[in-house]
Amino acid sequence: VHELADKNCVPTSMIDISDGLASELLHLSKNSRLGVKIFEEKIPLDNLTYETAIEFKLDPLSCAFNGGEDYELLFTISPGDYEKLKNHPDIHFIGHMHDNANQNIMISKQQTVVPISAQGWNHF
Repeated sequence: VHELADKNCVPTSMIDISDGLASELLHLSKNSRLGVKIFEEKIPLDNLTYETAIEFKLDPLSCAFNGGEDYELLFTISPGDYEKLKNHPDIHFIGHMHDNANQNIMISKQQTVVPISAQGWNHF
């Protein structure tokens, strides 16, 4: 977060993804009243995570979407701040917010539209 301040960028929202990426994307959507559009090829997936998922016959993307205890931050920025951060080595741009709050989707590598649904931890 300090690195964002150094570049004069202020996140417009932020949440940790300890309950799963999909769940937190949906939280951002609901609370901002905006939709989410992400791209499968932009989702960072650690090699060890990928290999472990394959070893256990699990879909690596499903693990990334719904796995928990991953203490990374998911945040949004104003579109004007993108140029300031686009080459940052530790920030991965996976998509954007849009005006249709009822449309939370991922575009697959095959260009298929996939609705985002949460299967991560539910506290309630």
